[in-house]
This record gives sequence, C-alpha cells and structure tokens, in this order.
Amino acid sequence: MNATLPRLLGLAAMPVRRLGAAVALGALALCCAIGLAASAGYLISRAAEHPPILSLTVAIVAVRFFGLARPIARYLDRLFSHDLALRALGRIRARFYAEIEPLAPGELDGFRRGDLVSRMVGDVDALQGLYLRGIGPPLVAVVGTGAAVLAAALLLPLAGLVLAAGLLLAGTVVPAAAAAFSRAATQRQAATRGELTARLVELLRGAPELVVYGRAVDELGEVRALDRKLTTIARRDTLAAGLSEGATILVTGLTVVGVLAVAVSAHSAGTLDRVFVVTLALLALASFEGVAPLAGAARELRAALVSGGRVLELIDRKPAVRDPEVPLGPPPARPTIALESVTARYPDASSPVLEGFDLVLEPGARIALVGPSGAGKTTVTNLLLRFLDPVRGRVTIAGRDARDYRQADVRAVFALAGQEAHIFNSTVRENLRLARPEATDAQLERALSQAQLLEWVDGLAAGLDTPVGEAGGRLSGGQRQRLLLARALLVDAPVLILDEPTAHLDAATATALLEDIVAAAGARSILLITHRPEGLDLMDRVVRLAG
Repeated sequence: MNATLPRLLGLAAMPVRRLGAAVALGALALCCAIGLAASAGYLISRAAEHPPILSLTVAIVAVRFFGLARPIARYLDRLFSHDLALRALGRIRARFYAEIEPLAPGELDGFRRGDLVSRMVGDVDALQGLYLRGIGPPLVAVVGTGAAVLAAALLLPLAGLVLAAGLLLAGTVVPAAAAAFSRAATQRQAATRGELTARLVELLRGAPELVVYGRAVDELGEVRALDRKLTTIARRDTLAAGLSEGATILVTGLTVVGVLAVAVSAHSAGTLDRVFVVTLALLALASFEGVAPLAGAARELRAALVSGGRVLELIDRKPAVRDPEVPLGPPPARPTIALESVTARYPDASSPVLEGFDLVLEPGARIALVGPSGAGKTTVTNLLLRFLDPVRGRVTIAGRDARDYRQADVRAVFALAGQEAHIFNSTVRENLRLARPEATDAQLERALSQAQLLEWVDGLAAGLDTPVGEAGGRLSGGQRQRLLLARALLVDAPVLILDEPTAHLDAATATALLEDIVAAAGARSILLITHRPEGLDLMDRVVRLAG
C-alpha cells in the first residue's frame, strides 16, 4: 500500500505549479479564518474596555480584511483544487484506457464485464480524492496551523506549546486511528462494489432468460445479499467516521480549555494583557479548522488507495502481443498470408487449441474454414489479427513474420465481419463509419446494397440516421449480421474475413448473400469461417478442422 500512492501520483502527473498554487490558496483561506477569529476576539475584548474609538481602528480594519479575504481565498482554493483534481482524473482515465486497450480481447477475458466497468468508472473516479483528500488537506494543515502556533507562541509561549500538542494529536493520532479502524472495511468495499456491479450487469443482460426459466427471483436475492453486504461495510466505515469526528471535537475542546487555562494563569501572573485571553482562545479554536478534515481524509485516502490498487492491477498487466522495437514498414498491397506449423494456446488454457496447423491464403484466393465449435476456427482469426501469437510456428505476411510488423499495420490487411462484433448504440451511419470515418453516403449505400440491406434502410423514416439501439437491439438477427457485413465491405482491405456471416439467415437468403459478397469482394482474398454448407461451392478450397 505504501508504494501505491507514489505510483498513483505519477499516474496523475499533477503539475508542480498548480499543486503549489492550490496548497497556497488553501493555506491562505485557513490563515484568513484563523486571523478573523483572533482579530475579532481582540476587538471584542478591547472594545469592552471602552477605549477611544480611534484606538480600535487597526483591529476593525483587520476584522474587515480577514472577513473579505476569507471567502475570496476559499473560492479560489476550491476552484484551483478541483480543477487540479479533475485534470488529474482525466489523465488517469486516459492512461488507464491506453494501458488496457492492448490487452483486449484475449487478456481481459478473465475479468467480468461489470467488474471492468466498475474499475474504469468507480475506481478511477475514487482517485480524484488523491489531492482533495490525500495531499491537499495535510499540506494546508501544516502551513496554516504552523502559522497559528507561531502566532500563539509570540503572544504566550506556553499557549503555543499547548496548541501545538493538541493540533498534533488531532492531526496525526486521530486520523491514524480512524484509518486503522476502517482498514478492513475499506479493502472489502471496492471489491464488493465491483462484484455487485458485475452481477447487476449480468442480471440486466440476461433478464429475459432469467424470467423465462423462472430464476429471476433467485438472482435478485443474490443481488440483495451483495447489497446488504456492501451496506454493512459502509456502516462500519460510517462508524469510523463518526468516532473520528467525535475524537477531533473532544481534542479541540480540551485544547481550547488548556490554552484558556494557561492564558488566564499568565494574566493572573501579570505576564499577559487580559485582551489577549479571548484572542488566544478563539485563535486556538479556529486553528482546528485545518486539522478537522484530516481524519476523514485519512479514511478516504485509504479508500482511494484500495481503488487505485485495483486500477494498477490492470495497468501492470503486460500484453503478450507487442509491437517490435524496430518494426518493418507496412505490408504490400496484396500479400500472401500463411500460417506455418502453428501451435496456439490461450493464456489460461492448459492445452493447445491448434497444433501444427498450416494454411496459405494467396492474393485473390477464396478459402472456407469449417469445423465444429471449439475446433479452432475463431483462433485462426485471432492469430491473423494478432490478438494472439502462436506458441510455435509463425503467421507470415508477404513471407515475413507478422510479429515483425506493427499491430496496426497487420490489422490494416484484414476486414473482419465477426459473429460477435459489436454494434454501438448509435445510428446506422455511425456504425458503418466506424470502419471508414470519411466514407460518403454513396459509399455507405453501396456497402449496404452489397450486404442486401439497402432496401430496408431506404424504407426507414430516418434512413441512415436511424438509431439501432444498444448492441443492435432494435435489429433482427439477420439485419444485425448484414450491417456487420456492410461495415466490413466498406473497408478497403486486401483480405476479407467472414466469421459465420450467414447466421440467422435461411438457406436461400444465405446463398444469395454470399454470392453478392463474393462478387463485391473483387480481387480481395476471402476467408469464410462457417459451419453451414451455403457458399462452400463458391470457394476455391475448403479446409476442415476436426478439433
């Protein structure tokens, strides 16, 4: 945990100037609050002696100055500190995505989707407390309360000593005790929240099936159990918060009483003017404004560090597939693709999915890859796209190992219409432009026509601007598959990979669709991955995987 904070601060990359400005403004606001209380106490005490009004001018000006300066400094403190926190949060989120993006898809399969969402949203958002709760309050307290102790010591050294002891107790011992008391709850809270989020995501996605099979009540019961567990943890954390606040108030009261006692004693001894008795008491009371947030800050900092640990757990995972240090240039326009004696195994698998597999895809060739589920058809796609590298053997592009190219250059060779490809919650137009952002409407319509979807789109009231719903929920299975085909056909890539392109289609429609795709492909190579017989007669060669 001790090493987590420096790593998270490096991840946030807070500019030193902005950090210094935020701390300075916070300390200024605290000093103004202390100065206002102390000067007001002096003014009240001095005025009670009924002196000439002109002798109160300096005190009156001081009260007005601190009274006006305090809200201005507090506003600027909030402005700078939150700006600093939000900018740091943006950098952390961008860095987090950049680090986990190379892990997709194969190396993120071990994480539940809801847990990934919880880490990317909840855990990353918790890191905004790094400054607001972790760094800022202690630094502001050190500067502001240091000034208060110095001022008290100048008036009465013993009062300064008592005040310093009270501030040290409230600013270090109480926060440390609060953090220790809530340590177990904090560590469990982030993990439980992630588990609850994952279960909720699965519950929402599988709601129709759960209702059909009568399991909805059971699943809701498990969600309620997790929610009760999270509530119990939160109550323990709240108890720690209440106890720490109570302890801080107790220490504050005892310290003020102690300062008041030594001030009264000094006045009785004739070493302190009576007008400074109230001044010292109010100064001591106001100075605890700097340490009061520290107990809560300690608890929230520990929670942020736990969330940060979950973020770093993903960031620390090094992708198995990497770009070479000195990559080759882009492959030629129409390369020969080959798998040479390839053995492939997924990271968490105990046995290979493919072993000693060979395949050659010449420019313009049309090859079908057929076989039962689990035989390795999708693994071939993952190897070609470098989502997975072979354990033995190699994948070559134009005779060179695919690992010698940049991943982006390898993937530019292929256009993929995958069965599990994602449809975004946007319009038909934007889902197509994912493959080619600069595509014109004429190019979009041509791709839709090749996928036998243009007539349906033209019949919609909004046409290309029709929303398709989350994950294509407003589309039928066949329409969704054709939209994915149209997106792949829009890409000007030399190799077209079709992964179960005729799923959800009847035999006649599937045959007609594949005939149109083969005609539209032109000189491009085609790798058809299927378990159906339609379109196999259009292929140059059929490769069967037995598993």
